[in-house]
Amino acid sequence: MSQAFLPTREEAFVRLKDFVPRAGSAYAKSRNFDYGPTERKNVSVLSPYLRHRLIGEDEVVRAVLSKHRISAADKFVQEICWRTYWKGWLEQRPTVWSEYLSELSREKEKAEKYRDSAARYTAAVTGETGITAFDAWSKELVETGYIHNHARMWFASIWIFTLRLPWTLGADFFYRHLLDGDPASNTLSWRWVAGLHTRGKHYVARADNIRHYTDGRFDPSGELNEAPDPLDGPDNPPAVRLRPPMSVPPGEPVVLLVNEDDLTPERWPVNSEQVNGVMLLPADDSYPGLSEQVRAFRSQAIADAAGRAERFFSCPVVRLATAQPNEAVALCRAHSIEKLVTAHVAVGPARNTYDALVAGLAGSGIGAVEVRRDWDSAFWPHARAGFFKVKERMPETLERLGLM
Repeated sequence: MSQAFLPTREEAFVRLKDFVPRAGSAYAKSRNFDYGPTERKNVSVLSPYLRHRLIGEDEVVRAVLSKHRISAADKFVQEICWRTYWKGWLEQRPTVWSEYLSELSREKEKAEKYRDSAARYTAAVTGETGITAFDAWSKELVETGYIHNHARMWFASIWIFTLRLPWTLGADFFYRHLLDGDPASNTLSWRWVAGLHTRGKHYVARADNIRHYTDGRFDPSGELNEAPDPLDGPDNPPAVRLRPPMSVPPGEPVVLLVNEDDLTPERWPVNSEQVNGVMLLPADDSYPGLSEQVRAFRSQAIADAAGRAERFFSCPVVRLATAQPNEAVALCRAHSIEKLVTAHVAVGPARNTYDALVAGLAGSGIGAVEVRRDWDSAFWPHARAGFFKVKERMPETLERLGLM
């Protein structure tokens, strides 16, 4: 695992404190520059921590707005809201995730069947395409678990339009190696670059843009397809209604069930006096091929959450060996508890694992309650179409959340 990313809540706040002075106009001017893996002072590098909610979006925004006016920090706050937008959009169109998995399976079969496709794919993921910039980013991703956001857009565009590889295989490559990879941001960003998210609007990597924003490190002039058509595909499915937020019955003792999507149970909307036990699910391994770096980061982040939960709640804290319901039922029954509480589980592998666990509670007399963060409840209803509505409502939403 890259030692650049220590998977703890404490480290998240160290990074936040270091970045806050640069989160205003300095960030707006320099954020698109990729100076290389050893120079990241122009961005926050908080995404692995936000992905697992080792730190909350509200905590980051509050810290930034305590030092900068919203007019100065607008670009950075928008970046935080993009991750929220992607997640809220996928929550309202969960079939897009299952369709991605189905298409990915088909493309993997094709790549194994056809020698030319397999060779081009192998060259891309090993950084041997001959396109210097692309190859450097591919190797950086595998070695560090991270690449700059602008480089991700260039990479995806080159993958799709120059190398003519299936977007699903690229999204899979990213998801398996990015420490901050999540089903919503990763999958939907790749669809956006391809022109499938906002139909007909795709992102084209251009040599002069790469030369400028890498400060001359790379110049792929003559190597890129700079006039591609967007990919064609079916229309996005209509948005479904968000599940209404649930709440914990007041005064009733509960056991918390923590998964890797939200690793700060001490911040959940639950009265700590009602908590008689905490269980932590192991890192989800249902998505095949996750890198060792990703697995290690998630497992150690869960261990960090376990230590904090034990100190905060002063009650039994158990790290479950599996996601099977037996251990969960046993702990609930040991404390005569009939309610299992978890934070909202996002669409993706963790959602499938959680749903299977809840289904296994049937007949046990133990019910499951899924609480939602105020941040999500405030922003997700605006994430039904494009990002513009989230951006338009951002100031009033932040004010309603008490962050402005």
